[in-house]
Amino acid sequence: MIGEEICPAEPWQVRETRLDPDLLAQTESIFALSNGYLGLRGNLDEGEPHAISGTYLNSYFEQRPLPYPEGGFGYPQHGQTVVNVTDGKLFRLTVDDEQFNIGGGVLHAHERTLDLRAGLLRRDVEWESPAGRTVRIRSRRLVSFTQRAVAAVSYEVEAVGHQVRITLQSGLEAGEEQVKVSDDPRVAAALEHPVEAVEQDTEQHGAVLLHRTRNSRLLMAAGMDHLVEAPGDYQEETDVRADWARTTVVTVLQPGERLRIIKFLGYGWSTSRSTEALRDHIAAALTGARYTGWDGLLREQREYLDDFWDAADVEIDGDPQLQQAVRFGLFHVLQAGARTERRAIPGKGLTGPGYDGHAFWDTEGYVLPLLTYVCPQAAADALRWRHSILSDARDRARTLGLDGAAFPWRTISGDECSAYWPAGTAALHLNAVIARAVDRFRLVTGDSSLEAECGLEILVETARLWVSHGHHDADGVWHIDGVTGPDEYSAVADDNVFTNLMAAKNLRAAADACARHPDIAKSLGVRPDEPDLWRACAHAVHIPYDERLGVHPQSEGFTRYAAWDFSATDPDRTLQEQATYFQLYRRQVAKQADLVLAMHWCPETFTEEQKARNVDYYERITVRDSSLSACTQAVMCAEVGHLELAHDYAWEAAMVDLRDLHDNTRDGLHIASLAGGWTAIVEGFGGLRERDEVLALAPRLPGGIDRLRFRVRHSGVRLLVEADHETVRVSLRDGDARLPIVLYDEPAEVTAHEPVERPVAKIEPLLPPPQQAPGYAPARQGK
Repeated sequence: MIGEEICPAEPWQVRETRLDPDLLAQTESIFALSNGYLGLRGNLDEGEPHAISGTYLNSYFEQRPLPYPEGGFGYPQHGQTVVNVTDGKLFRLTVDDEQFNIGGGVLHAHERTLDLRAGLLRRDVEWESPAGRTVRIRSRRLVSFTQRAVAAVSYEVEAVGHQVRITLQSGLEAGEEQVKVSDDPRVAAALEHPVEAVEQDTEQHGAVLLHRTRNSRLLMAAGMDHLVEAPGDYQEETDVRADWARTTVVTVLQPGERLRIIKFLGYGWSTSRSTEALRDHIAAALTGARYTGWDGLLREQREYLDDFWDAADVEIDGDPQLQQAVRFGLFHVLQAGARTERRAIPGKGLTGPGYDGHAFWDTEGYVLPLLTYVCPQAAADALRWRHSILSDARDRARTLGLDGAAFPWRTISGDECSAYWPAGTAALHLNAVIARAVDRFRLVTGDSSLEAECGLEILVETARLWVSHGHHDADGVWHIDGVTGPDEYSAVADDNVFTNLMAAKNLRAAADACARHPDIAKSLGVRPDEPDLWRACAHAVHIPYDERLGVHPQSEGFTRYAAWDFSATDPDRTLQEQATYFQLYRRQVAKQADLVLAMHWCPETFTEEQKARNVDYYERITVRDSSLSACTQAVMCAEVGHLELAHDYAWEAAMVDLRDLHDNTRDGLHIASLAGGWTAIVEGFGGLRERDEVLALAPRLPGGIDRLRFRVRHSGVRLLVEADHETVRVSLRDGDARLPIVLYDEPAEVTAHEPVERPVAKIEPLLPPPQQAPGYAPARQGK
């Protein structure tokens, strides 16, 4: 675990006060930089030592076989794995005759800082060589938000105490190691050397390398250019080979003198462009970066982030760890989605190779709700990506014997890549979650143009999917059988409450959207009777309820299953590491919030008493083996009045990577859980909801938070909500706009000139705080 003694709680930065080689894997993810198109892991400049070297381009992948001991009809035959592309972060420093290496000589000081306002990774080092020569190294790295293909590094060396000869080598290296994803030799062979050299080009102060993946045949290019600042004479030369390029600068420094190299990097890839076109694209990106200059890139970066934080910041008084964590999460969610531009937002963003670089329902379920409120153009681009793979989703539905479109459970380019169908293909709720994101975008932004452009078609095709999969029984009740809900420890179930409610939402949203856009609906082939059929299915949907226990089973019959034996369970390991799915599927144990998520996203279906009783019941059997669970448990615990428990869950969701709570931050950050940290605070303690197409708020704070302020965009205006334990104040920050809201169930109207202020409405919980299974209480603060 990463402790506060190494990473102190500071409001606008994440700072590593000393280098711990045992934590390199985690900090490589934490200090990753990205803009959604290009991602650089937080590797050391010199490249060694490292846990996972990583440079990624969104949707640049290699195809590999998906082997099955026993195959079946409709099983995907090929997987996709993100490729670690040409590394341009590298600087190798030689002081006289000694190469800088943190494992050699004496490391007097080493500090790295991720600046959340500047969008910059800083590194400050003081190192003494084995020969007794001391230098100070100052490295600054960024991935540009404003120039999508560009990254840049400022690397400065200062002589301390003695004259030294400095040799600084700046490199591009292809053929980097790929993370092992399977023991199958066919998979290993496909990924061992996934790229082949295509072309190399030497520039005046750098080089461009072009490579192509061997199976997926995707072309990529990486280039570098340099500006050298030296106090006296220096020599510069560039060498290029098929898989590497190196620019070397040699000079002599007197004590106090500095050598500085500004390195500009350009990256791009294509499925169709020629090598000449892609090469010239990278040359243009480098020229543009050089024209802007290092200071110009810094200025653009800061201006971009100032605009972001102005409408996205969350301020928390009383909990400095949670304050740092929520801003860290906001920053990384922005990095994951800012410049995807009709590409997927992977589950790990571009921070590591985890999940093979695939996108899941996490994107629409957890990431887009945040982006819709704070960076709506990024949310719109993510939904446009979904629309771009609609043809693949239609094909998949046909394979499954269904109408409409069935989006892939996990993918990079649109093809289904999940080899385990009970926890993949059977999780049809993904399609309703995508539909929810489409409808929520319209509700939050007040803009229906995206719905007209591509959203309506998604809504129509997913509605057709549900109608073809569901069925009416003899009493006219509509059922959805044989599906897997969010809880992957309970697969292929009938009438999963979350799935049924979300499908019903999907059906109603599609019918309503067709009414808003009748001409587009007609062009999509929507029959006059289809919207009525969709509404009828939604109205008749079956929602299981256990009258004896007074709770909703998450699926039909779930509450009659045998209880899980927690006394024989090690809470430090996931259940899937201790038991077969055969055992898990027949017991009352939940990997993550499922029924509780249904209450979060479909609150209108449940009474206050039902919410309280359901939370109490499922708290006792939910093990949170998924990082997606804690945020929803925080929201629902807050809603039913268990504010201190909600605080613990919010901390767990937000701190998942800063404390490596799931022991896998090395593989990349949990982007959905980081978004969930925001959800836990803003929806949990801020009480933010969309109710009947109006923004609703109901702030209530736990004892450990003294004051909460958060900013969002809604209906084209910027909104500020401020709350303490006595008063809540809602104001607009734009012109003469007016915004209707619901505050503690009472309608109100807020303007820039007339804020709305009310006393905080207290809530008394109907039940005592629930207990969790032994060993499964949420991660407490201070641990």
